[in-house]
Amino acid sequence: MNKPITNGLYAISTELLDGVKGGAAGISLLRDGKMLGGGSVLYHVGSYHCSDGKWKGEVTSQEHTPTVKVRPFAGHIASMGFAGTYSDEGAEFEATALVGKRSLRLKTVFRLLIAD
Repeated sequence: MNKPITNGLYAISTELLDGVKGGAAGISLLRDGKMLGGGSVLYHVGSYHCSDGKWKGEVTSQEHTPTVKVRPFAGHIASMGFAGTYSDEGAEFEATALVGKRSLRLKTVFRLLIAD
């Protein structure tokens, strides 16, 4: 399978790992190696490379609406490298985000809604 990730609109869900409370849901547009999207509080921009069912890249996430300071990403720009897998139905990755002086592990799942 040397087919790239399907260009389109994806529903995304992110959960924090290692017992940290938090997570998010939203949408993301994946198109030709670029990623753009967001949810009710955060937006993200990034880039990726994919081949043979595996993908990797980098993404930056930031608040577009200020939130309560108890949220792990509140007031921070979070940058991360990621690696994961993809299929015709979607993709997923795990990453470690640098959030201020703290590192947070997370898992994000992409479910294809509409293909371009």
